[in-house]
Amino acid sequence: MPARRDPRRGVEGTTPPRAVNPWAALLVLCLGNFLILLDTSIVNTAVPDMMRSLDTGIDSMLWVLNGYLLALASLLIVAGRLGDLFGPRTVFMAGMAVFAVASVLCGAAQTPGQLVAARVVQGVGAAALLPQALVLISGIFPAARRGAAFGIFTAVAGVAAVSGPTLGGLVITRLGWEWIFYLNVPLSAAGVALAWWLVPDLRSPRPRRVDLVGVLLATAALVGLMYALIEGERHDWGAVYGPVGIPVILAASALCAAVFVLRERRQGEPLVPPGLFRLPNYAPATMVTLVASFGLYGFLLLFVIETQALLGMSPLESGLAALPWTLVLSAVAPVAGRLTDRIGGRRLLTGGLAVYALGVLGMALLVTPRSTAGTFVVPLIAVGIGMGATIAPTTTEAMRHVPADLAGAAAGVLNTARQVGGALGAAVVGAVLQHRLADTLPEAAGERAAQLPPESRAAFLGGFGDAGEGVRLGAGQAGGFDVPPGTPPQLAQRYRDLAEGAFADAFLPAVRPALAVVVGVLLLGSLFALLLRARPGGDDAGDGDGVAGEPAGGPPVPAGGPGRHRPGRSAQWEKTPTGPPADD
Repeated sequence: MPARRDPRRGVEGTTPPRAVNPWAALLVLCLGNFLILLDTSIVNTAVPDMMRSLDTGIDSMLWVLNGYLLALASLLIVAGRLGDLFGPRTVFMAGMAVFAVASVLCGAAQTPGQLVAARVVQGVGAAALLPQALVLISGIFPAARRGAAFGIFTAVAGVAAVSGPTLGGLVITRLGWEWIFYLNVPLSAAGVALAWWLVPDLRSPRPRRVDLVGVLLATAALVGLMYALIEGERHDWGAVYGPVGIPVILAASALCAAVFVLRERRQGEPLVPPGLFRLPNYAPATMVTLVASFGLYGFLLLFVIETQALLGMSPLESGLAALPWTLVLSAVAPVAGRLTDRIGGRRLLTGGLAVYALGVLGMALLVTPRSTAGTFVVPLIAVGIGMGATIAPTTTEAMRHVPADLAGAAAGVLNTARQVGGALGAAVVGAVLQHRLADTLPEAAGERAAQLPPESRAAFLGGFGDAGEGVRLGAGQAGGFDVPPGTPPQLAQRYRDLAEGAFADAFLPAVRPALAVVVGVLLLGSLFALLLRARPGGDDAGDGDGVAGEPAGGPPVPAGGPGRHRPGRSAQWEKTPTGPPADD
């Protein structure tokens, strides 16, 4: 009897391999995906509380949000390569362990700097595990069932992103903002144990080396771009330190990106194989992924600030106000995943992004200082429908034709686009909001100051400080107004009332242009969606030498050698003499 290999342990043995249930493995991968994407949105809900607790402004909070996203986006491509070298399951478990340790450090942070550093480490752990999930799904599911699997996986991602306000509001109200991080620890520990037991130890048939110079160039380009976007407004888009200014940083970022692209063209094993973008639908689906993520995180940042800072909602109330968005998305996303296998993603993505943009536009038009949660129900339903019709088809269409030896790179690039889009969304939209507030708040404060006696006006205006230096947007903070020391109690209350009115007057003219940026980007994404092939089957699916959607070479193989994978209620690999595996 020929020797067999255990796909879970990857060692030689003489007993048949343990059956592996692909759907159970998918649930474990979804748990990791849920945790890391929840932490990209749940922190938005905690921003006002963290600003008060750590006595800092929105510029520091943007680094708390984007430090995580930046580390995640910068390392996804190399993490995909590490999965090729050491096995995706091993890197997945290591990433989840790092994520858990960093979550403890986040919750224990006492200063903004400590929190930003811990969030960067958290992003490193997230980067290690995220691309492995797409590679594993491609390996344990055949092409005909991959759309359904990706539909569930990406639906979980979307639910994680938009459930952040609700879950975050509940946790923050009951336990404090630190617990949005501490609760990651037991769930991550369970994820590591379940991954060891339920997820097969697949290995790439041709592991690729890691190009460290390419990693450094790509990371430098992303870091430079994000730093300029986040810090540009605070430095008036000029000097940062001596001769080094925001324009210089942007130029250096562009230079690193250009050198990276030129270097990749000459590499035998590039981090980003050029052939990826010649695969059917991969390039437009990647661009749509970036755009959709930009819209999500840009809109989410504005929604949280709008409901808490302008309308005075608590974190829990803000989260409950987002429930129509969360519930509709949860219902629509799995259906969209199944429809993608039947009709393709082009119509779903084009229509979904348009509806998504319409919902954001409705939010911009309907919000007033007297709005309630009921005001946003219809726009949020539109946002949920649009986003639900977008998140599943993008991953399915991008990965449908990717061969096994490019799966790690493809997953890394796709997830990099998603995280870069999220980081750009939060940074660009946050910068637009801060820039507009720097213009509108002094004017609104001056108009309110006219209601005070002349001798009190200067003190009132001085309470706002410099509106361009990290405007504070916590609930009840009125744009960072501080009552001048020594002000009599009765006059102090008058100051606060006027400051709240001035902030409301200034916020709406500032938030509407920021929401308009989100609408414009989403409509641009609908144009990219038109570049997708119309149908998943027929002539569109026949590219490559293998079965539709899976070029020759098959999916990754179990550790120890190639085999044949029979998905269903359970799965196993059998050693065959014919070489690479093939789907039934």
